Amino acid sequence: MNRDHEEGFDRRDFMIASLGAVGAAAALMSAPALAQDATTPKAEGGTVFTGDIISGKKVISTLDIDTLEPGRHFFYFQGVQMPTGQHWYVSVAVIKGEKLGKRVGLISGVHGDEMSPIHTIQTVMAALDPAEMSGSVLAVYDLSRPAVEDMTRRWHNSGRGMDLIDMNRLFPGNENAPDAPVRHAGLVFNRLLRNNLDYAIDFHTAATGMDATSFHLARMELPEVREMAELYPIDHIFDNVAYPSILPNALIDVGIPSFTPEIGRPRIFDHEMIPLFVEGTMNVLKHHGVIAGEIGRTGKDSGVVIGDAMAPVITTHGGFVELLVELKEKVEAGQKVAIQRNTFGEIVAEYTAPRSGEVLARRTDATCEEGMIILSFLFDSTVPEGGDQIVE
Repeated sequence: MNRDHEEGFDRRDFMIASLGAVGAAAALMSAPALAQDATTPKAEGGTVFTGDIISGKKVISTLDIDTLEPGRHFFYFQGVQMPTGQHWYVSVAVIKGEKLGKRVGLISGVHGDEMSPIHTIQTVMAALDPAEMSGSVLAVYDLSRPAVEDMTRRWHNSGRGMDLIDMNRLFPGNENAPDAPVRHAGLVFNRLLRNNLDYAIDFHTAATGMDATSFHLARMELPEVREMAELYPIDHIFDNVAYPSILPNALIDVGIPSFTPEIGRPRIFDHEMIPLFVEGTMNVLKHHGVIAGEIGRTGKDSGVVIGDAMAPVITTHGGFVELLVELKEKVEAGQKVAIQRNTFGEIVAEYTAPRSGEVLARRTDATCEEGMIILSFLFDSTVPEGGDQIVE
């Protein structure tokens, strides 16, 4: 499970709503210490400064927000070492209020091709005034730093001949694993996140080659998660556990309610969707008393549709795909939704919706290999086929 080599809108297993158990590789990497590193200091409380300064920002190897003075703080967090012996550094900001209160984390860069989350968090952080805040907001901008540098979804790990590692299959990580990305996940999780947060929001987008509506992946059976997720004026909420080793699940496992907003297309700043997620995030901060003010628009205003299952359309051939439906469009089971042609323009396949639902994701690349998801439909599995889908 911690090696996901599928391209496209990379939530394939839970789109089909058929989740497997954690694979043996993931279990191995998240097990107790597998390699010894006596030089790695242990996180025992207190912010640890390495003594280094990069571009005027102090470098830390452990964060303890309680030790910081009220105000704005900018750091580079020292992540795992590169093959050259230098470190990957994660950009971190903390805004700490004058009064005690809840601690909220805003996280981006788990996948390196997702730009709108970074812009969303930058916008929220710029709007906060520590003199008027209670509690704190921790921003992590580029958690998977090498992936962000390359604007690729996955971490290019040289440990086994340049593996492509999806960081969002590795949490909570293991600081002593024989694998750099897993160690990095453990460092970030243990020394930056888990001891500094009461709530967390892990922002993402669709993967390269795909587009999606404004939606959340959220475990709606958890009351505190549901309360936060419904504060966003978005299109859809996918109520699903997803992979066990994604960051929100790892945070939930240690008592930190968390969920995943998905902000449209990858590799760009989606200026139509970003304001929706900024407004929703400000609503969350107001809800938790971090900032004052009236709650803005929420899911009730946008008519958010909540579904607990995905029905994908998967290609049976390679070729050029013409999609016949748009994002948010309602479809009926059996409706023709895509045509595929070969290089001569001959039709090699026609695709229909496997069941009724709303279009949540669609492929943007015209070419497609066989076995790839080109469309995904959100639906409520508790509603019989032909019944009205739940709108909340």
